[in-house]
Amino acid sequence: MGPDSKSKALLSSNRGSPEASSECEGVQPRGRPLVSVLLPLFNGKLYLDAALQSVLSQSYQHFEVIVIDDGSTDGSHELIQTYADPRIRLFRQSNQGLPAALNRAIGLSTGEYLARQDQDDVALPHRLERQVAFLNAHPSHAMVGTWAEIWVGNADSGRRHQHPTEDHILKWELLFNNPFVHSSVMLRKSAVQQVGGYCTDTNRQPPEDYELWSRLIRSFEAANIPECLQIYREVKQSMSRAGENPFLTRLIRISAENLAWAAGKAEPDEAFFAIAALANGAAEQVGPQFRVRLASRVLKAAARRLAGPSPNQQTQLRARVAERLRALRHAYYTSHPSAAHRSLNLAHGLASRLRRKLIRA
Repeated sequence: MGPDSKSKALLSSNRGSPEASSECEGVQPRGRPLVSVLLPLFNGKLYLDAALQSVLSQSYQHFEVIVIDDGSTDGSHELIQTYADPRIRLFRQSNQGLPAALNRAIGLSTGEYLARQDQDDVALPHRLERQVAFLNAHPSHAMVGTWAEIWVGNADSGRRHQHPTEDHILKWELLFNNPFVHSSVMLRKSAVQQVGGYCTDTNRQPPEDYELWSRLIRSFEAANIPECLQIYREVKQSMSRAGENPFLTRLIRISAENLAWAAGKAEPDEAFFAIAALANGAAEQVGPQFRVRLASRVLKAAARRLAGPSPNQQTQLRARVAERLRALRHAYYTSHPSAAHRSLNLAHGLASRLRRKLIRA
């Protein structure tokens, strides 16, 4: 059964007259909800029913849904208006982009926890329940994501997002890329506000999620629940992917900043940018002056800081350093064969000198 079939079974029970829930007419439920579900919307009518119904049908029910229609023209706004559920609060604005829509939703929210939901994804029935329980039990955590099934249109691809679950490993992975499914994340509102919310600077986003997580992890802990509680739908166009942008350049910039932070440096230098570029498939941006030995020192320093005094965490991150260095070497030497030859010649030279010393001894 596809996600649309799962979610439409109870659809009619949440529908009413268009007048029941229009521009900011949604009436909040009695009592302040613990969770505010943030659903930014832009021309998402195709899968919107499934996405919204999956939230309304959650096993955990003490929430509000804040829908920010960011200038839709495909009838999405009118579709939301057919819902009579008083937990839905609908707002409309001219098109300002995903980060601005999310920040407005955060400003309008009344819950302590913020649950992200995309217009084309599906929250499986126990997602909110599991995440509320986790944040209640872990006050030092600012965010918790989940694993996710990956669907292409209405078909299960069989692939899964199964990112690491522990804080120290997630912080390590965040040095290079994003180990969270954005639409699966629940955030502690006070923490998000403390770091300034989503960045709207077009020089830094997208990736607006990776940029925000990178600021959060410097002050708080994070986790993923090792259970598929979200269906992530791959579509040709979505709110976060529409339009062209220098995504890779921004990704590398944020990665380099994270590496510098973890290594105890105020700003990233050329070595940090080189590591970030190699880690994200942009070896052509790395010059011949790159040295694997320097990259090794950087990564080991970052791992020591992230692992702290725990021997188990130190062991885990040492293994990840070794794995990452192998990948960096392969990416660099594959794209810079002359550097590989120089490295090989240097190794041969060192071996020859060592043999001569041994013979003389």
